Amino acid sequence: MSFPAPPPYQHALDLTVEVERDVNGVEMGVLENGIPYLTQRGLAEASGAPRSSLYDITQEWSANFNNPVLTKDRLSFLKERLAAQGFNEPSLYIEITKDGSPHYAYPDIVCMAIIEYYAFEARTPNPRALQSFRDFSTYGLRSFIYDALQYTPSDKWKYHHDRVSILSNSVPVGYFSIFQEISGLAVDLINAGLSVNDRTIPDISVGQTWAKHWKANELAAHFGERIQYEHIYPEYYPQSMSNPQKPAAYPEAALPEFRRWFRETYLPTKFPTYILKKAGVLSGGQNEAQMIASMYQTRSLPRQ
Repeated sequence: MSFPAPPPYQHALDLTVEVERDVNGVEMGVLENGIPYLTQRGLAEASGAPRSSLYDITQEWSANFNNPVLTKDRLSFLKERLAAQGFNEPSLYIEITKDGSPHYAYPDIVCMAIIEYYAFEARTPNPRALQSFRDFSTYGLRSFIYDALQYTPSDKWKYHHDRVSILSNSVPVGYFSIFQEISGLAVDLINAGLSVNDRTIPDISVGQTWAKHWKANELAAHFGERIQYEHIYPEYYPQSMSNPQKPAAYPEAALPEFRRWFRETYLPTKFPTYILKKAGVLSGGQNEAQMIASMYQTRSLPRQ
């Protein structure tokens, strides 16, 4: 018997599966942004619940997400447990695309809440759920999945440091590059806990927006013409396929204007929109993106 996939309340995200395997009958994996998950089939196995019941729970959660009064006991239980974990998403799963087809990943904290419900709160407690809860709560489901799949989280500084090393001394004397100038932003974001990688370092966004400002205000007439330089991406970056890149380098005389524009215009008015669009590739999802956006909207990114 086949069951329908969860309804598409959450659009497919631009994420890939880092690793996924069946471990003792439970399908589990890790997304590229480090989020561990169980598939719907894996969650059904771990909780002892039919997949049709998980499908119903998923529908009920999304349909009642904005409803402060929940009439179903299991939804009230899940809402309380997940809110305590900082989970405030309109869908219980993350929808991605795998091998050209929709793929539904239930994050570890969602899985633990559902397993706990079936272990202790359901009308008839489920022995399989109880065993899974004992196994996972003692070890931690995140740690369990990481170890079972032999997954090691990547160095949070790697994407930034590798680019900095390759681009050292690549900009001609007398000019500055956008990437160099926003390196401090990347460091602040990493220290603030943001997942900085090839998809979230905003130098392309900054470069394109600054270029429009440069042209619109005819800044070349004031500071001199910009030039191109070779920008090499590390080989594991998707952008490396078209190395060398040829971005613009700007006259150093324009640095004060760039820094003023970056501080007063880009960060408070452009960057929040940029990072909110990247919520799908952040380990903390929409909540993490909103937190970072709010920091920049108030121009008060903390240094840790």
